[in-house]
Amino acid sequence: MLAFLACNAYNFCMQYTIRNVPDTLDEALRRAAREQGKSLNEVAIEALARGAGVTGERGRQRELSDIAGTWRNDPAFDSALAAQDTIDEEMWR
Repeated sequence: MLAFLACNAYNFCMQYTIRNVPDTLDEALRRAAREQGKSLNEVAIEALARGAGVTGERGRQRELSDIAGTWRNDPAFDSALAAQDTIDEEMWR
């Protein structure tokens, strides 16, 4: 909707002609337009904006923030890691 509203006058918008739209994409766009009560043009512009990452909506995040900061004290784990903190003097001669 953001991309569509930003361009509300015919003379101020870039016009595109898109050819060879696959049947499955055409059906999905038309179905979305019907379900949302919007024009095919509005739905297509919103889909293009989402795909280009210019909507302001947060897309799927690919990060670890949901598990960051979840460290727990575990003595057994700490003792297992303690061996890694030991320097082997023979190895460094």
